Amino acid sequence: MLKIALPNKGRLSEEVRELFNDAGLEVKVRGERALTASLGGEFEAIFVRAQDIPEFVADGAADAGVTGWDLVCESGRELELLMDLEFGRCRLVVAAREESGIQKLEDIQNGVRVASSFTRLTQEFFVKRGQNVTVVPVSGATEIAPHLGIADIIVDLTSTGSTLKMNGLREVGTVVQSSARLIARKNHSPEAAAKLEELRQALSSVLAARGKRYLMANVPRRVLPNVREVLPGLNGPTVVDVQGGDFVAVHAVVPAKSIYRTIAALKTLGCEGILVTRIERLMP
Repeated sequence: MLKIALPNKGRLSEEVRELFNDAGLEVKVRGERALTASLGGEFEAIFVRAQDIPEFVADGAADAGVTGWDLVCESGRELELLMDLEFGRCRLVVAAREESGIQKLEDIQNGVRVASSFTRLTQEFFVKRGQNVTVVPVSGATEIAPHLGIADIIVDLTSTGSTLKMNGLREVGTVVQSSARLIARKNHSPEAAAKLEELRQALSSVLAARGKRYLMANVPRRVLPNVREVLPGLNGPTVVDVQGGDFVAVHAVVPAKSIYRTIAALKTLGCEGILVTRIERLMP
């Protein structure tokens, strides 16, 4: 049985569990404080801190795991990236006080103090740029460090940048773009690699279905060429003859964000019986 390390708390943990449940890998926790859970079939979940997951996977305590890409990069461990889960998006950025006069990375002088909990990434970033800085390790509330005189600038995570702005800080550069990723240790056996590919496909099918809808409509034969332009689908719409009529049934997968425009276009063409449903899984 393969062990999959999952975050034990926080928003990331909630989103990961929702994804696994939707993929048919229900996280069956044995108790509120349980450290492990059955995922059914060939997988077992172990719950650990998100920042520890790269270490657990690299050291073989887990076969794979889900955590933020920023934490994977900070760990410095050699790991295999299986897929981007497309949620938990954020950026690790360099930020300075508004009144500091620092508008861009090139304005940062040698010798400045940089507060961050991502000490490894921060040091590597400035070394690669040829800038000599002093990294000040902090474990939280990084954005207050410049105001307390602890540091001149910071390197911290942000999603929208609103917290930085509220604290009088300006973004001047990006260290790394992050999101939740499925990672695995390297050099798996062929059997384990095959099982991890099954896991990747299961999760991928759920992610592919999100943001898509399955649309069905009765379409007059005479406007079918026009409808094909409105409903490109994955490989074009599926067209089914309707017995004894001038209509055909058309099925297509369409983007959810444009569904209202699609329906309006179909109605304009004289289509009837339009039905839209959600898709649980989609394998292109």
